[in-house]
Formats: sequence, structure tokens, C-alpha cells
Amino acid sequence: MLLRRLALHLVLLFGVVFSLFPFYWMVVMATNMTSDIYRYPPKLTFGSELATNIAHVFEKIPFFAAMANTAVVAVATTALVLFFDSLAAFSFAKFDFPGRRVLFGLLLGMFMLPAQLALIPQFVVMVKLGWAGQLQALIVPAAANAFGIFWMRQYISRAVPDELLDAARLDGCGFLRQYWHVALPAVRPGLSFLGIYTFIAAWNDYVWPLIVLVDPDRLTLQVALSQLNRSYGQDYSMVMAGALLAVVPLVVVFVLFARGFIADAVKGAVRG
Repeated sequence: MLLRRLALHLVLLFGVVFSLFPFYWMVVMATNMTSDIYRYPPKLTFGSELATNIAHVFEKIPFFAAMANTAVVAVATTALVLFFDSLAAFSFAKFDFPGRRVLFGLLLGMFMLPAQLALIPQFVVMVKLGWAGQLQALIVPAAANAFGIFWMRQYISRAVPDELLDAARLDGCGFLRQYWHVALPAVRPGLSFLGIYTFIAAWNDYVWPLIVLVDPDRLTLQVALSQLNRSYGQDYSMVMAGALLAVVPLVVVFVLFARGFIADAVKGAVRG
């Protein structure tokens, strides 16, 4: 038993090191010169060039404007997804209405389709609406998604007892009051996970912003950073410094949301 636990911990430790090494290597590259990276053997320790590399990033691209655009898109998308997906999931999970199974089947079918199939018709729609080059072209199409509805539907089915909703109906609660006052407080861990997932996906989105943001003054962060890679590809230290700056907000959001997710999950487990 002791050897088995030791082997399990070693495997887990190896997995942690293996997962964190790319991030560590990005920090090493961002704090050194590009010439240090090409040395043999390569330099694996932190350097003192981070400030210089960051200054080069600020010189080459409008970093803060791109970050502000990305923050607006990520926050707005996350808020809309949390509302619309949880509302639709609540309807699918706890209410019987005509066509529910058919609609949920169509939803699962959309979930399995690759997102790239919708790029061309989606771009045509944005052009027709006059939204090409505007941030709403990123926010509105992502306001709801099949994965979020499916995830929250499964979570609500287990976390919200039917008896609790029956008691709310007896007290005179309508649909929206049941959703807001009964269902949402019980599914906060699921919402926290969906919020983390959606924010990271919106922050890291590259292909759709590259296609639809034709205005160079409204670029998102990932598209702006790709200009560093295309125009200054030989200066990998500068590119990695930009990538490191883009990762910092994600780490902060993950820590904040994950803390609430874990606390709510543990509270629910103890209560159950």
C-alpha cells in the first residue's frame, strides 16, 4: 500500500512538472535575450532582460488598447454566457414543454459540429449587420453556446431538487423567480467553472477576431501578439514577453474564480 501511494504521488508530481514546464520555459525566454535561447546547451535559468523585452512589446504594438478590447469582449461574453446558458439549461432540466427532447437533441448535434463550419456564414451576417470590425461581432455570436447549456443542464438536474421548486411554486414564485432565487444559488460552483472556461476561451480566441476585426485600432490581444510573431519572429524573447503579459490576467481570473468554485463545492459536499 505504501509503495502504491508513493508511486501514485511520483506520477502526479511528474504530471505537474510536465504541465508547468511550458510556462516555466516561456518565463525563461521572456527574461533572456534571443541569443541566449539559441545557445547549446540552452539557458534554463531566469535572466534580467524582462523589462527590456516588455518595453519592446509596448513599442511594437498597441498592447494596452488591445488588452482593453480583449477585456471588454471577455467580460461581456462571460456575463452573457452565464445568463443565457444557465437560463436555457434551467428550462431544459426542470420544465417539460413541447419539443424539449427534439431541441435538446439539436443542441447536442450543434455541440458536436466544429466551430470552423460557421466562420463564413457568420462573417457574412456580421457584414450585413454592419458589425464587421466592431467588438460586438465577437460578443453577440458568443453570447450562448451548446457546451455551456449542456454543462449547466446536467449540473442543475443534480443540484436543484424538484421538491425545492415545488415549494417555490406553492409560495407563488414564477419562472424567473425560481431561476434567480432558487436555482442560481444552488449552482454557483457550476457557474464558476463555466465562467472560467468562457473567459479563458474568449481571451484566447484568435481565428474569429483575426477574420472579423478589419479595423486595426480594434484588435484583440491575441491578434496583436500575432503581429509580433509575424513581423518580429526572430526576436522570440520579445514575443514570449508579450505572451507572458497576456497570461497574467488569466492566472488572476482563474485564482479568483477557482477559489469560489472550490469553496462552494466543498460547502455543498459538507451540507449534503
